[in-house]
This record gives sequence, C-alpha cells and structure tokens, in this order.
Amino acid sequence: MLAVAVIAGILFVWSLLAHRLSRWSITAPIAMIGTGVAMTAGSDPPLHFDLDTTVFEHAVEVVLALLLFVDAVEVPGSVIRRERSLFVRLLAVALPLTLCAAFAAGYLFFPDQPVWLLALLATVVVPLDLAPTATVVRDRRIPSRLRDVLNIEGGLNDGILSPVFLLCITIGVESHATHSDYTDALLTAVVASAWALGTGFLVGSAGGWLLGKSWTHGWTRATAVRLGVFAVPIAAYTLSVALGGNGFVASFVAGVCFAPSMRHLPESAVYMADDLVTLMALALWFVFGQIINEAFTVDMPASVVLYALLAVTLVRLVAVLIALTGSRVPWGDKLFLGWMGPRGVTTIVFGTLAVIDLPTRQADFIAQVMVMTVLASIVLHGVSAEPLARLYARAGRASPVRSPAG
Repeated sequence: MLAVAVIAGILFVWSLLAHRLSRWSITAPIAMIGTGVAMTAGSDPPLHFDLDTTVFEHAVEVVLALLLFVDAVEVPGSVIRRERSLFVRLLAVALPLTLCAAFAAGYLFFPDQPVWLLALLATVVVPLDLAPTATVVRDRRIPSRLRDVLNIEGGLNDGILSPVFLLCITIGVESHATHSDYTDALLTAVVASAWALGTGFLVGSAGGWLLGKSWTHGWTRATAVRLGVFAVPIAAYTLSVALGGNGFVASFVAGVCFAPSMRHLPESAVYMADDLVTLMALALWFVFGQIINEAFTVDMPASVVLYALLAVTLVRLVAVLIALTGSRVPWGDKLFLGWMGPRGVTTIVFGTLAVIDLPTRQADFIAQVMVMTVLASIVLHGVSAEPLARLYARAGRASPVRSPAG
C-alpha cells in the first residue's frame, strides 16, 4: 500500500507543477523514474517489488495490451491517408532496416551471445515511445506534420514488433528447455499468431459494431460506452491467451478493427482506456526505478553502454535516411524523424518479459541493455528536444495551430 500512496503522491505533485516542470523537460515518466530509483535504492530500501511473480508478469502484459489497443484506435485515418507514402517508407522499410541494424550491432558488440538472443535484443531496443519526451508532440514550434507522423509511427510500430518479439522469446525459451531446433517454436508462434488475428478481428469488429449501433439508437450513455471500449482489449487479450493465441497481437488487431467504429461513437469513448493505460504505464515507470538499481548492482560493461548509445542514435537515424531517400521530405525533416525516436514503455515491457522468462545469465544481459537504452534515450532525446524546436522556430516553420494528434 505504501507504493500506491507514493505513486499517487508523485502524480498529484506533478499535476500541480506539470507546466513549469515541462520547461526543464521533466515529464511524468521521468518524475516516476527518479522517485522509483530513490525509494528502491540501498540494502534496506523503503520499497521493494518482487518482479518474478506471475501476477507482475500478467500486469505488465495487460499494460502493453491496452497500450497497443489505444494506439491503434487513436490513429487518425486522415493523417495516414495524407501521409501514406511516408508511413510506408517508415514502417515497411525503415523499421525492418532498424531491426537488422540493431541485430548487426549486437553481433558486433556481443559475438559470444546466441543468434536468437541478439534478435530478441533487437526487438527490445527498437520500439518507439514518445511518453518520455511528450513535449515534442505538443510543441507547436515543430511542424504539425512531423509531430503527427512521429505520434502515429510510435503507435503502429509497437503492434508490428510485438509478434516478432514473441517469436524470438518463444524460440529462446523452447531451445533452452528442450535443446531442440527452432522448428517447433516457429510453428507454435505461427499458430499463436493465427489465433490472435482471428480473435482480435472478431472481438474488435463485433465490439465496435455493437457499441456503434447502441449509441446511434440511444440505447446507452457515454459513460457506459467508455466502459465498453475498455472491455474490448481486455476481452481480446484474455480470449486469445485462453485459446493459445498471442494476446498482444489480438489487442492490436482488435484496435485496428475497432477504429472505424469510432466515428459513430462520442469523442470521449476512448478516454477511460487511455487514462487507465497512462496510469498503469506510469506505475511501470516507477517500478523501472528498481530495475535500474538492480542493473547497476554489478559492473556495467562498456560494450553494453556503447551498444545502447548506438541503438538510440545511428541505428534508427541511418535506417530512416535510407528509407526516405528519393522522397520529397526536406533533409532537415529527415534528420529530425531519424533522430527523434525515444524508447520507453514498450522497451521496458519487452525487456521485463524477457527477464522473467529467460535464464538468469541471459536475463541479466537483457536487463542491462534495456536499462542503458532507455536511460540513454531519456537523456539524449530529452536534452535535444528543446534545441530542435528552437531551430524550427527560427526557420519559420512552427505550426500555426496545435496538431490534433498532439
């Protein structure tokens, strides 16, 4: 209960000073991390979380499932249609190139690690999350087009990477437990994805259609609709898992299938799910403070630090520049999109699930890389956000109005 009281207190204090703190790029996740580190440090800390329990594992999974659903539902269709070519380049070209570059860098820095672990590591360090640098998507000095693209890309690439991550971790767990080849693990992952696609499509489409009809005919109220929307990803996730499917993929697919129904629902329909996933994610940022302390209880190898720095800088930057070659996007915007790729909740969730499922030695390795990647991203992307916004303001390209996606 003390942990809940502390988290609630931090949220309240931050809510009182949010505008002033934003001037120093202190977002709610950063405040949570700082307090989490302080409250879980030392040999006898005031707070300590048991991260190896099934309850914690399921809680982390639910956070990501809700996040994937909300991201899919809130994607503005008009922006995707307007920037279709740009999204194809970023998601179909830059994202695979980023994964390959992260894998190649892992092979360079950690040649003694198995191939499947390096592939898993790549899926952990690549996902985007704008929460640690949330001021970027609200800063009107940055062109609204770039903010919209980053916001939507951050939501979609998590859903794309989730099945890849689960495939890698399934292969790792199966190969360690049975010492067999990857065939069985691959078949298991394919079957799980098939169940997830079917479950997500059914729950998302049916849920959206029924809620839309109910609202249109006046059979329900806005508060009840918000509860219904929140129930959709939970139903998709739990049903998929019960059938042996991939819960993350089911939640994301449910969000994609549910999204067209949003035009028939009140604007506030997704607010409850959005607020709850935000609160749960902030609690996870607090727990991340303990993960940081545990990662630094042993020496941090220089190779881990260098890999993390490379993962949050050149790995994405080079991939995006290659993907946008030949496009009409100005060079300054290409550099901005390539540089501004912060890591956050999805990296923490993927890394935490890997730590729970893998043997101790490999789990410690993943934990150290995850911690250094997120910390490096918070520092580098957080510090650079304000200077980049000033450059756009000087260039006279600031947005005249606030972007809807921001």
